[in-house]
Amino acid sequence: MMRDVSDRFWKGKKVFITGHTGFKGSWLSFWLWKMGAHVTGYALEPPTRPNLFGLLKLKSKIKSVHGDVRDLIFLKKNIGNAEIVFHLAAQPIVLESYKNPVDTYTTNVMGTINLLEALREHKTLKAIVNVTTDKCYENRENPQIAYKEYEPMGGFDPYSNSKACSELVTDSYRKSFYKSGEKIGIATARAGNVIGGGDFAADRLIPDCIRGIMKGEKIIVRNPESTRPWQHVLEPLAGYLMLAESLCKAPKKFSEGWNFGPKEKDAKSVIKIIDAFCRFWGNDAEYEIKRNPKAPHEAGYLRLDSYKAQKKLLWKPRWNSVLAVQKTVEWYKIYQEKGNVEKITSAQIESYKRSKNSMHD
Repeated sequence: MMRDVSDRFWKGKKVFITGHTGFKGSWLSFWLWKMGAHVTGYALEPPTRPNLFGLLKLKSKIKSVHGDVRDLIFLKKNIGNAEIVFHLAAQPIVLESYKNPVDTYTTNVMGTINLLEALREHKTLKAIVNVTTDKCYENRENPQIAYKEYEPMGGFDPYSNSKACSELVTDSYRKSFYKSGEKIGIATARAGNVIGGGDFAADRLIPDCIRGIMKGEKIIVRNPESTRPWQHVLEPLAGYLMLAESLCKAPKKFSEGWNFGPKEKDAKSVIKIIDAFCRFWGNDAEYEIKRNPKAPHEAGYLRLDSYKAQKKLLWKPRWNSVLAVQKTVEWYKIYQEKGNVEKITSAQIESYKRSKNSMHD
């Protein structure tokens, strides 16, 4: 049995999203806007140029507040009468966290604390979903292991570790101030490596591919054997939306951590994803492997177990990794041709909603 995201539930809902100008935040804001939700976003200016927030003209579709999650007073002033909160604001890049560990920790840890503190006495609040990462687990780099929600938090690099801290902070606030989800549902959500149209961040696989292609250069691959749980961005977003709805209806039952990862066979090496990308792009797209022995540590193998979400939320992966790459290439080709990115983004959301398994559109 598979559940769908409910347009009826979200119509008219007052939703507050931190990090709405980022890649995932923009997709989520657009999807909620399509369903008729009243969205307020709180974030720094878009982190890249170009950016999906601008391409989707979200400033004209939702209320957008320029603010830093490290500013508790300003954050508290702008939450308004939100019913549901999605916390996506973060410093999300592993390599950047090595360069700026203090900014990474203050944003990812104190940002979480500030949001939960700002919401403590909130009158209209029903649910909070704190979006962290699959990298929050203490990774043993074992191909036989898919991490379950109860496994120890850890994280080698500052980004991963800061997200583990964010998980622990959320758990503490839930137990200390939110009465373990008795009235307000509060959960964390851990997803795999998301791909999709509109990501232009540095040091991410698909954006690096696009930059290489558009410059007429070979794609540079630095960690070809690294294995990740690849998924299209719509997969975890559907999970977050289903989780938030469940939290509103039964806060105590769903107030815990949740994994939203792809099927086991979609935990693939970087080189397999690059091969698929080049095949779908065509036009002689090529890559070149350039290992850097002095590069900071990045996890070699990581996989999530999403059985709990599949059983209790009736969420299931719909697009396998190959289809996810195909849809991503489709989006960027429209962008490259200066086509209508709002239209392709909307069409892909509708296509995803129609999909009933991970092998078909």
